[in-house]
Amino acid sequence: MTPKEMMTEMFRLQQKLNDETNGKGWEKGYTKQGRIINWNRCIYMECAELIDSFNWKHWKDIAIPPDWDNITIELVDIWHFVMSLGLEYYHNEKIGTIEDIVSELVDSQYFDPFCLDPNKPDDKDAMLIISVIEHFMKDALEAKPFYKLSDDFFETCLQCGVNIDTLYKFYVAKNVLNKFRQDNGYKEGTYKKVWNGQEDNEFLMRLLSEKPMGIDTIYVALEEAYGKVS
Repeated sequence: MTPKEMMTEMFRLQQKLNDETNGKGWEKGYTKQGRIINWNRCIYMECAELIDSFNWKHWKDIAIPPDWDNITIELVDIWHFVMSLGLEYYHNEKIGTIEDIVSELVDSQYFDPFCLDPNKPDDKDAMLIISVIEHFMKDALEAKPFYKLSDDFFETCLQCGVNIDTLYKFYVAKNVLNKFRQDNGYKEGTYKKVWNGQEDNEFLMRLLSEKPMGIDTIYVALEEAYGKVS
């Protein structure tokens, strides 16, 4: 797939996930249960979780390196919300379709570098990367427009060594996990996120490291593992 095709597929999957999870018409700012949707807050809070993957505390465990695997997962989580913000904005302003959103993203100054092989981040650059994330958080808190937040996202990914291929691979898998969570009581609070001592995110990362898997195969593997959770 081309980078543009990967972007288009991710937006289509996100639209489908939002329709199923929040109900048709979620773009008006409410779920089918009447809960207020605030994608900027979602981005802001997930950025805070992203920072926690770095060893930023000056008083504790100062020699521990950043958790780069979890950083990738947190970026994927943020991407869910950045895409949702774009889908909401384009729908409400009646300015185009998913294809139009993707065309805008492809024109970003950060998109071409985002499609190249990623640079491996240096553990010593953690504080610099955190400052980039904090700028992203500030823009989310100030409800900057979608094109600014998507640029912030791409810039953060570049700093963290994540490119379009990595994002696509893990987004598709996390999208399946999010669907699986919703199908198994996540919204109602009955879902078990820890599977025999391991978080479902960690299980997913291990699953993907073993062999390439499609959407249906990932879902079946999650079902099999969840059925063994005690």
